[in-house]
Amino acid sequence: MTYFRKVVELGNMTAAADMLNVAQPALGSQIKQLEGELGIELLVRHSRGITPTPAGRLLYTHAQHILDDVATAANEVRALKAAKRIELRLGVGRTMSTLLGQDLLADAHQTMPDVTIRVVEERPPALLHALEAGQVDVAFLNNVGEWSGLKRTAVLEEDLLFVTASSQAAQEESIEFTEALQYELAIGGERGVLRHIVESEARRLSLDVRIAREVHSVDSLAFGTAAMIVPYGLIAKEVREGTLVARRIIKPALTRTLYMVRRHSKVPVLDDQRVIDHLQRLMNVYLSLVKPWARLLQ
Repeated sequence: MTYFRKVVELGNMTAAADMLNVAQPALGSQIKQLEGELGIELLVRHSRGITPTPAGRLLYTHAQHILDDVATAANEVRALKAAKRIELRLGVGRTMSTLLGQDLLADAHQTMPDVTIRVVEERPPALLHALEAGQVDVAFLNNVGEWSGLKRTAVLEEDLLFVTASSQAAQEESIEFTEALQYELAIGGERGVLRHIVESEARRLSLDVRIAREVHSVDSLAFGTAAMIVPYGLIAKEVREGTLVARRIIKPALTRTLYMVRRHSKVPVLDDQRVIDHLQRLMNVYLSLVKPWARLLQ
């Protein structure tokens, strides 16, 4: 049922297999088995992807409710089993984990002695899938779109900065976006949030993005001539050490938005005001570490 719902939502078997981290033949086999058990075609395959049949659309509606109910039931049973101990499963990305550290993220012993916090650090697609499957209670994710069954709340807006090796740095404190795009950029893969922001804004202004190489780390930037467009949190250590220099991007400014994401269905641990207060404290600490490049929204 989970596989079927994801295929319908993405409309593409390959994309769904990647998101679910399963082999495409195995995913196709599961869908065919489901159709065989029900005795009716659920999906129509065509050159543009996959669309549900009327029966598929009906099953998709039921699948949303069924999977939400299963996740809620599992959480309530776990809560009953651990009546004396509550567990918060907190999903975070690399930036937040790097800046705050797992110890700080999980440390709430003084304010919540009966709550255990388990930190899950993953890339956004994996965290979204974990939220949907009830494996994570709440996650902080950047620029996440509307997602079936999930509720998002914008909590913080963060500037993207133009970053170069200190040997390549200019004296100006800011740089216009058009000038930034004259540099060759070291940037993440095509599915990355930051690359999407940069390329979308460049398209809007009819500008080209010159990509020197795809990277997932700033480690090599200090020794190269390429530049990066990243949030301060990813390069805070290197800026403090003087190996990298960051400048604000203007005309236009580039930002990303951090969301708190949870399921629409009931998540018992998030009814505890102490948990909500802890999440707010994490946001305040994170903000203090990325000022003046960020601001709280809620």
